[in-house]
Amino acid sequence: MKILVTNDDGYRAKGIKSLAKIMKKYGEVTVVAPKFHQSGTSMAVTLGFRPIAVRDFGEDDGVRWMYVDATPASCVKFAIDNVFTDGKPDLVVSGINHGANTATAACYSGTLGAVEEASLNGIPAIGVSLDSLSPDADFSSVEALFPALLDRIMASGCFERGTFLNVNFPNLPVAGIKGVRLAHMGLGHWEKEFQEWDPEYFQKRGIDLSIYGYRWVDFVPEQGEELYFMVGTFVDDPANTPEADHRMMKDGYVAVTVHNFDNTDRRLESRLKTAGFEYDF
Repeated sequence: MKILVTNDDGYRAKGIKSLAKIMKKYGEVTVVAPKFHQSGTSMAVTLGFRPIAVRDFGEDDGVRWMYVDATPASCVKFAIDNVFTDGKPDLVVSGINHGANTATAACYSGTLGAVEEASLNGIPAIGVSLDSLSPDADFSSVEALFPALLDRIMASGCFERGTFLNVNFPNLPVAGIKGVRLAHMGLGHWEKEFQEWDPEYFQKRGIDLSIYGYRWVDFVPEQGEELYFMVGTFVDDPANTPEADHRMMKDGYVAVTVHNFDNTDRRLESRLKTAGFEYDF
């Protein structure tokens, strides 16, 4: 099996190294990941009249490593066009993301943008995340439990047209994880997302801005400008049930959410047709 591994945290992230190690057991692994951190890019592609840097590191411990200075979805496009030239990969796995991609965070996720791009191209695809934003997160529970889950996924025949899976692990040791549950995307939103720029916010959390392709000295506002950055506080929607993916994960389960790139609301479409919404000129 030919496997493409990517992410949105960049090729240097600990999570993608862990994922590549897991996937080696399943076939021939090629990593094509962003050069820099690309969180929140969803399914955006790198357009514009600028060159896109690509570097092929060759093979390391049985895995081919490459970076593309582009979004995760663009990395998948590049891999399909320029790396897997004798046919598409059999599977795309994106992650392991540093941080959960549950609830409405899934709408913004670059991790899931990559697998949505793969699904658009008819390739089975899975996004994998751990509920920890730490650059040095412990992925041992994912390494221990994801292989058996992947076996079940691949045997399930779940990859119909447009389908991709979103798998979220709680940040717990193996013994603390209760099991695997199918979940639906939870509801919620963020408030107070824009705060005045504060470099100490990142320094205190051990975040190196070089993974974003930035340096501290790069942030010099032009005359009349003020600098902000996005963090925000997630507000859970009271309409959520215990089966919402973020609640399921917080309760100690591995939450598996089935997504589809077709966003058509079929129930509302049918109701509007029945109600006579359509008319002729």
